Amino acid sequence: MNLHILLRAIPILESFGDLDRAVSHLSFDSRKISEGGLYIAVRGVAVDGHQFIGKAIDNGAGVIVCENFPEQKNENITYIKVTNTLKTLGILASNFYGNPSEKLKLVGITGTNGKTSVATLLYDTFKNLGYPSALISTVEYRIADEILPATHTTPDIITLNKILAQAVEKGCEYAFMEVSSHGIHQHRIEGLHFSIAGFTNITHDHLDYHKTFLEYLNTKKRFFDDLPETAVAITNIDDKNGNVMLQNTKARKKSYAVKTMADYHGKLLEVDFNGMLLHFNGKEFWTTLTGKFNVSNLLLVFAIAHELGFGENEILQALSQLKRVNGRFETIKSDGGIIFVVDYAHTPDALENVLDSINEIRTKNERLICVFGCGGDRDKEKRPEMGKVATKKATLSIITSDNPRTEEPSQIIKEIEAGIEAQNFSKYTSIPDRKEAIKMAIKFAEPKDIILVAGKGHETYQEVNGIKHHFDDKEVIHELWQLMSK
Repeated sequence: MNLHILLRAIPILESFGDLDRAVSHLSFDSRKISEGGLYIAVRGVAVDGHQFIGKAIDNGAGVIVCENFPEQKNENITYIKVTNTLKTLGILASNFYGNPSEKLKLVGITGTNGKTSVATLLYDTFKNLGYPSALISTVEYRIADEILPATHTTPDIITLNKILAQAVEKGCEYAFMEVSSHGIHQHRIEGLHFSIAGFTNITHDHLDYHKTFLEYLNTKKRFFDDLPETAVAITNIDDKNGNVMLQNTKARKKSYAVKTMADYHGKLLEVDFNGMLLHFNGKEFWTTLTGKFNVSNLLLVFAIAHELGFGENEILQALSQLKRVNGRFETIKSDGGIIFVVDYAHTPDALENVLDSINEIRTKNERLICVFGCGGDRDKEKRPEMGKVATKKATLSIITSDNPRTEEPSQIIKEIEAGIEAQNFSKYTSIPDRKEAIKMAIKFAEPKDIILVAGKGHETYQEVNGIKHHFDDKEVIHELWQLMSK
């Protein structure tokens, strides 16, 4: 692509060298630059890309975009100075790939819990409606029926535009993506044109990164603040911060709720482990999804599809065909009568929602056993809250490892235990080895009891000291059940 076209809509402070030249590719990683590439020197959390301008030129970069020119400039290289390279990167990436987000109906979902479920359910709903779409989620990226492994909840802006451009080439009209707080803060959605933004909820999470809840809240809000007038912002007004998201947005405002009146209102009529009977805007339908938190998730899907122009009846018909999202309230029924629930819940609010949903279904003659842990090198403040919630809501809690990363599992467990209230001390035990913890839950369980294994959901690994070991909760449950039921 010609550099003149690539620089469209970018405010340039100063330039040096030939602006009439071809650019073969973009990268903010000097190691990935080759002949004819454009290198963008971005200031990251840990590394400043300006330190690697020389390396990028050695590897073949012909154009350098930066915030400060190097002291020595190469006359064969084009240098472009801008105010903020992170913001500029988004516009460059969009221009390079032909602004694909303007050729699709791009829907972004943000919030603490439910992002993956809602984005995936949207993708599946639109497939049921006859529209192959793109999906960008924590679990995987999809372009129509092609599946790509996910690297980040919100990938870098170059990768994002590349995926969206491929979706346009494959004839997709819609794209559904999770928008993480990290992605917003690090300008990984800069330059994208969103048709709809949906908000699920906001609770305690990622305070290792954002430091304060207010900063975390304002980061999420920025996604809505930056929406154009042509977009629609849909918020969950059951959440006390739901309306905060809409305070400064220029987008058209819509609401959904289960507990109060809203533009889109949902009600749970019946629920068991096989599914739910729901009532959306005056119409009843059945879904095989279960758990009251999924009422809100499905309601947001319903609202988004309706705002995209589909009729209520055809949407509900498509929703009734949906299958459960991988690792989200997935149930496994053993031949011994024990019911296992595997869920990604890794925040206090998400864990409480899952436990509440199970307690709503069970008759109280069955016991609820909860196996959970907290990830290492992440927000430590939520650990005691997780301990408090689990031991309050479950018959027995077994505290174990999640992804300890570089932390000592026993120390993480101690910090979880610190939140347990005195009256619940007799309702828990701790087993650092996750497989042994699941084994103990099975040993303790009797027919009709329910075992919730929470925290990892779709993940197929456990990260210990920087090494990822294969570990799939569902596989472990099946393996242990077969061994122990012989």
